[in-house]
Amino acid sequence: MFDIFLQIDSTAAVGASTAKVESVWTLLSKGGVIMIPLGILFALVVYFFIERWLVIKKASVADDNFMNIIRDHITNGNVTAARSLAKNNNSPIARMIDKGLQRIGKPIDAIEKSMDNVGKLEMYKLEKNLNTISVISRIAPLFGFVGTIIGLVILLKEFATISNPSISQIADAMYIKLITSATGLIIGMLAFLGHSYLDTQINRLANRMESASSEFIDILQEPTRG
Repeated sequence: MFDIFLQIDSTAAVGASTAKVESVWTLLSKGGVIMIPLGILFALVVYFFIERWLVIKKASVADDNFMNIIRDHITNGNVTAARSLAKNNNSPIARMIDKGLQRIGKPIDAIEKSMDNVGKLEMYKLEKNLNTISVISRIAPLFGFVGTIIGLVILLKEFATISNPSISQIADAMYIKLITSATGLIIGMLAFLGHSYLDTQINRLANRMESASSEFIDILQEPTRG
């Protein structure tokens, strides 16, 4: 008998959870046509965030002893080995240092300018599609508000034909029309948080690139200091 009650309870729980999931999708579908572009914007945010996160994560992987080895090679006059190390290290810092190694023998200002140009190019690659996430964080709430306004206009027009609409009818109808605003705000918030996180990671990598560039220039100037 006790097993029967357990089976009944578990069946009821599964049924309740299924009904809850169905009610959520049903509720979202009541948002109207405007939910389609909102869904597309959400998919774009997820795609671009994951794509940028993987790129930034790969670019941030670097050997802590990279600059120390570069220093040893330059000090020993083995520029070829230093360039070989930089070419085999697939990171923005290594590509920037490799450009500096190619310019060894030229004025320091020319070397710094060449490395800065490579650094700007690497930053541009990292920030690709980041503006798209920023734009979505702004327009998603606007899409939601537009959907709510259009829905409320249609709703008021429908209620104008009813002589005495009840408060519960009006409240239920307005509740449904606010779904688009809530969805747009949630998508905008997620896009803003994702953009802020990625921007922070890029800034950290940019600081490491600037530090490596300064250290490389110091290495080139060490012989002249003596």
